[in-house]
Amino acid sequence: MTHSAIQFISPLTFQALSGNPVATELLDENEENSMGHINLARWADKIIVAPATANSIAKFSYGLADDLLSTIILATKNPIVIAPAMNQAMWSNPVTQENIQRLIARNIQFIGPETGNQACGETGLGRMTEARDIYEQLMDKKKPLTGIKLLISAGPTREPLDPVRYISNRSSGKMGYALAEAALFAGASVTLVSGPVSLSVAKGINVIHVESAEQMHSAVISNATASHIYIGAAAVADYSPVTLSSKKIKKQATQSIIELQPTKDILADVAAMSNRPHFVVGFAAETDNLEQYAKDKLKRKKLDMIAANWVGKTEGGFDRDDNALQVYWPDGSKNLKMTSKKQLAVELIELIIERMNEKNTI
Repeated sequence: MTHSAIQFISPLTFQALSGNPVATELLDENEENSMGHINLARWADKIIVAPATANSIAKFSYGLADDLLSTIILATKNPIVIAPAMNQAMWSNPVTQENIQRLIARNIQFIGPETGNQACGETGLGRMTEARDIYEQLMDKKKPLTGIKLLISAGPTREPLDPVRYISNRSSGKMGYALAEAALFAGASVTLVSGPVSLSVAKGINVIHVESAEQMHSAVISNATASHIYIGAAAVADYSPVTLSSKKIKKQATQSIIELQPTKDILADVAAMSNRPHFVVGFAAETDNLEQYAKDKLKRKKLDMIAANWVGKTEGGFDRDDNALQVYWPDGSKNLKMTSKKQLAVELIELIIERMNEKNTI
C-alpha cells in the first residue's frame, strides 16, 4: 500500500481480510536484508496496481522510485498490469495519455478504466474496472457461458391509470441487474429487458427499456427464441387497469372503484414456446408459504428452476442490497444464504450453469 492508500483504509483491514502481511515501507527492517522491495519484485508472478492513480502512472512512466510501489515496479522483471482510477478530466489530460502510451510501449498491460459515477460526483471515463472483472482477466479464467445468449427481465412495471398515476410495486431491479452483470462476467451475451429503475448497467449488456407489463411481454417474447437462457427476475404487475383515462382522474368525495384485468404471464408464455430457451428460470417473491407456492409455480409453469425469496420481512427482499434465496428445480433444491445481491447473483448463475451441465444443455 502507498501512503496515499493508507489515508483511505488501514493496512490492518487488508491484513485481516487477506490473512497476509501488508507491506507499506520501502526499507523494511523486518526483512533479512532490509530490501523488501527487491524481495517482493522477485517473488511476484504478476503485479497488478489497482487502483492506479494519475500520479502513480506518471511515476512508472518516468521510472521514479521514491516509495515501495514505484520501486517494485522499477525492480521487477515480471508482467505488470495497471487498473487506472481517476477523475475523467485527469484521465483525458494529454500528459496522462502520453504516460500511458509510454507504458504500453514497454508491454505494460492496462485494464480499464470504465465509464461511470466517480467519487468527485462527476460521470465519465476513469472509473476503475470492477474487481471481479480485473481478477478474471488476470487469471485468464475460463468463462463457462461463452457463446451462450442470456435474456433477463428485471425491475418493476408501471400500469397507467391516467397521464399522472400508475400501479406499480417496490421492486428496485437490483437483483436482476446483478444477475445480468454476473452472467456477463461468466461470458454470456446478455440482453436485459428492464422496467423503470434508477440503476446503471454494466458495459457490454444490451438493455431494452420498457414500462408496462404489455411492453415487457412483447420485448421478452421477441428476444426469447434467440436465447439459450431466460431468467424472469422482473416483478411484473399481475393486473392492469381496464380503462386508461386520457385526463387526470379528479379526487371525489365518494369511493372510487378501479376495475383491473390480468396481465399476460410472461414466464409461462416463454416456457410454453415450441422453440423456448434451453433453460427457463423464474422468481417467486412470497410473504407466506414460500416453499409451497414456489414449487407449485415451478411445476405449473413448467420451469427448469425457480428462485424464491421472502418479502415483507425485516431483511432482504424488495429495494434492499441484501437477500437470500431458496432455489428449487424438479428433483432438488438449494438454500443460498443472506448476502449481498451481487454475490447472490454470482452464486445463482453458478447454480444455473451446474444444472445446465447436468442436463447437457451447455
